[in-house]
Amino acid sequence: MESPKHAGDVAVAVSKTYGIETMFTLSGGHVFPLYDGAVHEDMRILDVRHEQSAVFAAEATARLTRRPGLAVLTAGPGITNGVSGVATAHFNGSPVVVMGGRAPQSRWGSGALQEMDHPPLFTPITKLAFTGSGPDSIGQDVEMAFRTAIAPHRGPVFLDFHMDHLFAPATPHATETLTPSPLEPDTDALAGIARLLAEAERPVLVLGSDVWMDRAEEVARSFAEEYRLPVIPNGQGRGILPAGHELLVNRARGMAFAQADLVIVAGTPLDFRLGYGWFGGKDGAPLAKVVHLADAPSQISTHMKPAGAAAGDLSLVFWGLGTACAEAGVSPARYAPWLTTLAEASAAAIAGDAELLAADADPIHPMRIYGELGKILADDAVAIGDGGDFVSYAGKYVEPRRAGNWLDPGPYGCLGTGLGYAMAARLARPSSQVVLLLGDGAAGFSLMDVDTLVRHRLPVVMICGNNGMWGLEKHPMQMLYGYDVAAELQPQCRYDQVVTALGGGGELVTDPSEIGPALRRAFDSGVPYMVNIATDPAVAYPRTTTGV
Repeated sequence: MESPKHAGDVAVAVSKTYGIETMFTLSGGHVFPLYDGAVHEDMRILDVRHEQSAVFAAEATARLTRRPGLAVLTAGPGITNGVSGVATAHFNGSPVVVMGGRAPQSRWGSGALQEMDHPPLFTPITKLAFTGSGPDSIGQDVEMAFRTAIAPHRGPVFLDFHMDHLFAPATPHATETLTPSPLEPDTDALAGIARLLAEAERPVLVLGSDVWMDRAEEVARSFAEEYRLPVIPNGQGRGILPAGHELLVNRARGMAFAQADLVIVAGTPLDFRLGYGWFGGKDGAPLAKVVHLADAPSQISTHMKPAGAAAGDLSLVFWGLGTACAEAGVSPARYAPWLTTLAEASAAAIAGDAELLAADADPIHPMRIYGELGKILADDAVAIGDGGDFVSYAGKYVEPRRAGNWLDPGPYGCLGTGLGYAMAARLARPSSQVVLLLGDGAAGFSLMDVDTLVRHRLPVVMICGNNGMWGLEKHPMQMLYGYDVAAELQPQCRYDQVVTALGGGGELVTDPSEIGPALRRAFDSGVPYMVNIATDPAVAYPRTTTGV
């Protein structure tokens, strides 16, 4: 770069060395020098209508590209509006750097506009939260933020700058971008896990998001295929084994977890999504032994003691485990009857769904939407879920054909991620279909950012499952109390007209036979387009866990 005019130039130049191509932001005077730096460095500036969308977009960028994402937020309310996005990145292990503006140092303590000490808000939900010490150190501060974010276990970093420091002259910073050294797993731990596999008769392998984020998807798939292990994906582990793969038994998930004698969980926490790590135990049988594989020691479960555990770069973990299994004489033939049982149960579940996926029921059953969508989605389509009941069906019936093509809010469960995620997906995968699956409740959080899609020419197909309620709350309240409160939304609310008013396209669908044609019009439109589908309010997704 040319000699920097101010510290903002230096901050942006260092960011570019870490692969940052887009700055997601909402305009604010405290961070003008960062915008000026982006102009000087030819970095895309994508401005949104709510700061939460900027952070969600940065987080989705990190999850789709496996490089850091960057959000820039102005001081005070601009930063507090981004807290939920940072918390989501924290729970997802997403390497996001959030840079914030801060009242001038020269006026600190005098009651300047939006004066607030931001880092204490972020300390519990970041790997690091700090204030830059001055214009002369800004390059080092930004470099430390990115290095911290991408080191295992990945996660968000918050860094704010006093406004007068950003505007001040600064000298260039020579950045040597360092990739974290791969963490080697303990070979004795891998040997112990291999012995557990040699003894098991009914193993299950769970592949989670960090397998994708660690670029371990190919070696994980090879390991599963070599030892013929039934696989259940979780989060961004979806698509590592493509839809239709013979080892993919997620449609027999309940049976697999209930009858397994060994469950190997890789790259995801033993949280509520996995029954907190308690598997097996059906009909008086003992609980399954659990193995936990993680990208860093800090991620190994502490609330229950696994029978085996290994931490390290997950590519190295799977390579090492494959070697250990060969030395332990693990035979894939041992699991053949178990795999056959699960494959047959999975096939039966798929066959049993065929009627509802094609149902002509009026009101529309949510499954009919996914039956029609499945006919249209391309192999490289990116599917995004933002909602409760409606998106639960997506998790079951939208089966990615490639790794890295699924996004949902993750274990934090924050609604409103969808529009930010959609922006990021369109930029990261410019030639792919991008489909955002919205519950009508979730649509209310961020639909104004359709304006962002329109202004920046980012075509996305939005499908709103509109049942006129907060379905995750209404049905349980009815069951518990016989009544419900605070769970109603306007029936058939015209969210599609919001999209058209903002410059996109859209339509309301009430006839099941019109779902397919409407979806095709949406994908052919070349603009942000909502298919707003009125679904049966009496239909609730069948749940087996409350997550509490």
